[in-house]
Amino acid sequence: MGPKATSVFIDQIIESTAADRDQDHIDMVILNHASLPDRTHVILENSGELFLKEIEKDIRLLEYAEVANIAMPCNTAHYYIQDMQAMTSIPIIDMVEESMKAIRETFGSGCKIGILATNGTLRSGIYSESARRLGMVPHEPDQDVQQQVMNIIYRDIKRGIPSNPAELEGIIHDMVTKEGCDCAIIACTELSIIKLSEETKQVSIDAMDVLVRKSIELSQ
Repeated sequence: MGPKATSVFIDQIIESTAADRDQDHIDMVILNHASLPDRTHVILENSGELFLKEIEKDIRLLEYAEVANIAMPCNTAHYYIQDMQAMTSIPIIDMVEESMKAIRETFGSGCKIGILATNGTLRSGIYSESARRLGMVPHEPDQDVQQQVMNIIYRDIKRGIPSNPAELEGIIHDMVTKEGCDCAIIACTELSIIKLSEETKQVSIDAMDVLVRKSIELSQ
């Protein structure tokens, strides 16, 4: 979901797997269903049935391929993860829950988390609810900052235009220094494409990285 984000996910799986030869790598079935309805739109327009109808076809293909786990490199789509899981006995890795657990382990219970995501993900509340359930404090950007985030995702990355890392890094820096956040969660796989500085990585966790690690752990 998101062709570029999918390709980054595949590359990270390969690069993060300890392997000396082809046979040491993980077998993968890549289903790049680019024509799926936009996840933010279906959440905001309350038309999730259109998305789920298409997703069920994909799940049947993965069942036929006898995959052991399903990884979904799209944060917004996790709003429907329970509906999808009800369609199959194959475990779907919960990127949201795994990411929140990783933040709690790194920054501690009670930490304040800045959420960088699409409007759909924010509206769904999946990260805020998970944070509160695990004893942490979610923080969503104000309207102007959120528009900046959406511009990076839709104006730049989804159109194949390189995004200047300084813009996203500036948002994260302000969350930490001005908004009192202990860290930021990069909760959109398009944002995962942007190469951040080591300094910024110290105060952020990328949900894509968490999904990569969990996918490798389960598949090995």
